[in-house]
Amino acid sequence: MLSGPPVSSTLRSDELLDCFLSASARQQRSLIEALEARAGELTPLIIGRLAQMDRSGDSWSAGFLVQLLLQRANSDQEQDFWQRHPQGWLEANSGVGQDYTILQRHLIDQEFEAADRLTSEHLRQLAGSEAMRRGYVYFSEVSSMPSLDLESLDRLWVVYSRGRFGFSVQGRLLLACGGKWDRLWQRLSWKQDGVWTRYPGSFQWSIQAPEGHMPLINQLRGVRLMDALLSHPGLAPRWQRQQEPVGG
Repeated sequence: MLSGPPVSSTLRSDELLDCFLSASARQQRSLIEALEARAGELTPLIIGRLAQMDRSGDSWSAGFLVQLLLQRANSDQEQDFWQRHPQGWLEANSGVGQDYTILQRHLIDQEFEAADRLTSEHLRQLAGSEAMRRGYVYFSEVSSMPSLDLESLDRLWVVYSRGRFGFSVQGRLLLACGGKWDRLWQRLSWKQDGVWTRYPGSFQWSIQAPEGHMPLINQLRGVRLMDALLSHPGLAPRWQRQQEPVGG
């Protein structure tokens, strides 16, 4: 028996948008293709919906709508968006005066390699002058990093990656791997057949990369740096209370 058209194709544009925003994360993922196909008609509605959403939260559905809007917006709509949100739609605050505007723009544009490099730079800045001088962070420097900043970095990655990337995603995957780091490296595709993935050329800098693939934490120095980050009070509560993430 032939099946009828998908329900999403029979909905008005405002109904489709409402359906997406009220759905579960798994259902939202199933609607992404329909929203992308009808992006042109949805664009005028998205600005109004974003005005009603929590800019201090970490809902990836909001980040997806921001990306959809800016992909299809005309020049006036794009200018209006950036006038409303010159630092980016998501509130990404800092306890030490860090500016995450450029990082947010990279992530909105899905320029993931540039975002990854900038995230590493921000971590060095948060770690202090010695980390900036040597070019990398010691695990012992993580405890002094402000919780607010680590949370902001994580939220930026989660919101603009459809919930696929971020420190908290990596933490949830570690939990799903039973706390086994070797299993996590394979799952993140940081290691394949016992060999570390070559940086940067062999990493997958796209939304289709394996879940948790980014941001990269220098695994060549072992697990201590990543363990320190995931154990930090600004990050640990974000993944320890979560179940296994839903892939998409």
